[in-house]
Amino acid sequence: MSDSKNPILKGEEEKSISPQKGPLSFFSGAITSIFLSWICLELSQRMVIYFTLHSPAYSSPIAQSVASGFKTLVIGISFLATFTFGFIGLGLILVFIRSLFDGNAREST
Repeated sequence: MSDSKNPILKGEEEKSISPQKGPLSFFSGAITSIFLSWICLELSQRMVIYFTLHSPAYSSPIAQSVASGFKTLVIGISFLATFTFGFIGLGLILVFIRSLFDGNAREST
């Protein structure tokens, strides 16, 4: 059986030929990530203000505990998304700057 008839080897050859990412790809990813971070920050701040102004007042201690836990979970996840997108954007900016000074990245584009 020759290598050209084997679909597994043919797929591996096609993967190795795929073009590398260039500086423009890193820059657009960084801008997108920073934009999403800014949107998440605005959303997180508005949630904090909303939950501060509209605190739940339940008579049951279990309901009060569940509402407090839910509020903490939602605000925590929103700030986690904010900082995750922010750090990804920062990393992509650093990779973008590095790719500008790397000679190999210019040859592949």
